[in-house]
Formats: sequence, C-alpha cells, structure tokens
Amino acid sequence: MTIGITATSGLHISDEFSPLLQRLADLGPLLAENADRSDETGQLPEKVIQALRESGVLKIGIPRELGGYEFSPRQQIETITQLSYLDASAAWVCMVLQMVTGTTAAYLGGTSVRDLFPDVAGDRFAVIAGQGTKPGTAIRVDGGYRLSGHWQFASGIALASHLHSAAWCEETGQALICTFPREQATLIDNWDVLGLRSTASIDYTCDDVFIPDTHVFEAATMRAHHGGALYRIGLANMSGISHTGWAIGVGRRLLDELKALAAKKTGSPNASIDTQQFFADYANAESKLRSAQAWALEVWGAIEATLERGEPLDTEQETLARLTLNNATSSAHEVGRLAYKWAGTSALRRGVIQRFFRDLHAGTQHITSGPGVLQNCGKWLSGLAPDARWSFLGLES
Repeated sequence: MTIGITATSGLHISDEFSPLLQRLADLGPLLAENADRSDETGQLPEKVIQALRESGVLKIGIPRELGGYEFSPRQQIETITQLSYLDASAAWVCMVLQMVTGTTAAYLGGTSVRDLFPDVAGDRFAVIAGQGTKPGTAIRVDGGYRLSGHWQFASGIALASHLHSAAWCEETGQALICTFPREQATLIDNWDVLGLRSTASIDYTCDDVFIPDTHVFEAATMRAHHGGALYRIGLANMSGISHTGWAIGVGRRLLDELKALAAKKTGSPNASIDTQQFFADYANAESKLRSAQAWALEVWGAIEATLERGEPLDTEQETLARLTLNNATSSAHEVGRLAYKWAGTSALRRGVIQRFFRDLHAGTQHITSGPGVLQNCGKWLSGLAPDARWSFLGLES
C-alpha cells in the first residue's frame, strides 16, 4: 500500500504511514479472535481497545505540531482501508475517533488545546467522540454557551473522554461544534442494530451544560489554529476521507472471502460458482471496487496538489470528493450483495461474510453518502447550480 508522493513543506506526508500499516497488520489475529465476541456483546473488549490505541491509529488526524501524525488524505484513506479489511466495526470506531479528535485539535485555539492535548507524543490526549450532523441548541451566555440536546449514533463513545456535539445558536445564526467532558452527558443504552454492533454507537443527551468559548468552533470553518494544509478542507471533507477508506476495505474483504469460499466449493456437484454467471458477476464486482478505489485516490491526489499549492478547493473538487465517497459506498454495497448471493447458505451462518455483510449495510446508511448528497452532486455537475457552494453536506447559492 505505498503511495507515490513526496513530502514537501506544504501538505504533510507522514513518515509514520508505513510503520503504522505494519502495526495494524500485526493486530489482524487479535481482531479476528475477538470479532464474533465483540459482535455479540456490542462492544470492543478492553484488550482490543488498548492495542488499537497503542498502535497510534488514533493519532493519524492530530496535527503534527501537537505530536500527532497528520496523515495526508491518501494516507488516511489507505490506513482506514487496511483496518476495515481486518475488522469493519473496529475500523469504524477508529476512523470516527481519529477524525473527531484530530479536527478538534486543529480547529480549537491554544487554551483548549493545552487542556485537551497536553502530550500527544506521550499518549496523553483527549479521545473525542460525538455527533456533528443533527444539532442541539446553544444559548449564548457570558463567556460561552449553554448546551442542550439529544444526539444519536455517537460511535466510539465508550472509548472517549470528551464529546464533540453540533449545536445551533439562534442568537448568532451559527452552527457550532461544542466539546465537553463525557461525564457531563447522559448516555442512553439503546444500541440494538443490524450491523456495526461492536461500535456501541449509542445516543446521549445533555441539558443546559456550560461550554466555554475556548471549547467551541464553527462547524463550517476551514480555518485551523494548528496543523498544516490538510485542515483547510473542513469537517465534512475530513469525514469523507475516512468513510471512503472504510467502504473500500469492507468491500475488498467481502470479495476476498467470496474468492476463498469459491475455491472450497468448486468442483462439487451442482456448484453455483462453477457457472458463467458467477464468473461474470465476480469480474464486475472486481471492476467496480478497483475503479472506486482508483478514482478516489485520483480525486484526493488532485486535492492534495491543490493544498500543496496553498490554494482552496474549488466547488468541483469538493463535489468530486463527496461523489467518490458515494461511489465507493455504492460499489462496496454492490460487492456485498453479490458476496451474499453467491455465498449461498454459508452467508446465513455466523462468520466473517455474515458479519461484514451486516456491518456494510449499517455503514451505507451514514448521512455523508446518502441520497441527498448524491443529488446535490448531480445538481452541480449537470450545470444547474453553477454558483452554488458546499456548506457541510448541502449546496448553498
């Protein structure tokens, strides 16, 4: 998984990329050994959590100047691709935590960073989960805000020390991201879902919690207080990087599992995989997945070049970034459908194909690759909204 790019003074290309990939590969047996149990209990076991944290994967989005790795977009995509290939749920938790933690470190100022990220290199930093798409309410008060709301799908909250929560402030007309200690929230044990079960992405609420100004930033900001060119792409695009890698990794694992199953079944009486239709379907699945991965890396490579030049992304680049995520997700979804179809009854029983199939179908429901985003991409690309610009997940004229 080597990326052919060279470090420069602009966009940071981390030397930790290859070593981290090796550390994650070494965790493969541990993740496989605990995957079914994690799925049953609805949470990652402590030994898996500790191993993931010690690997350094939660540092890939934290600015280098604070002691993090500050991986480039393509480095992040390939890292999450590898981890999701090993375990879709563990990767989902890590991709959310690293993105939320890293962007919080980038977009908050000095006072809060000293509080939350005292020694990243020494593994002393806040791990931040939460929800940033359905806002609560922030009321402006002296020195900060009073925050109230109910947030869903807080992936990684069991591992988090702090929460990142979107809120709308009517007085200022701003969408905000508020960061506060997890113990100030009420956690709701309501995680009963089809897939991604071991992510424990429960709901939480808070009522009239004071958030100081130092721990608040605008949701749509592209101005970073810490870190390099990477953070000029904003929260929505940072989220899209990881989700793209996750979809590709899960799709690849399902396709490889189907290949291994076909090798076992071939030659047996009436084997469905010994048919021309299976051959064609498998070829199409390979084509879709490889094309999605190649296009995603092409689009993000062009974005990296723009960031390297010190320029902002244009609307076409932001549109294509969102569209490559949608394409990767839909391509992985098609791979999952074919894997389930051709695995036959093997896919019904507890095992890797069943678990990855369920995790994939949970992941495809995420708002960042939903139909609304796809429709907005088509609206701009078709020339019917030439003056529109992206604001988080929507187009605004």
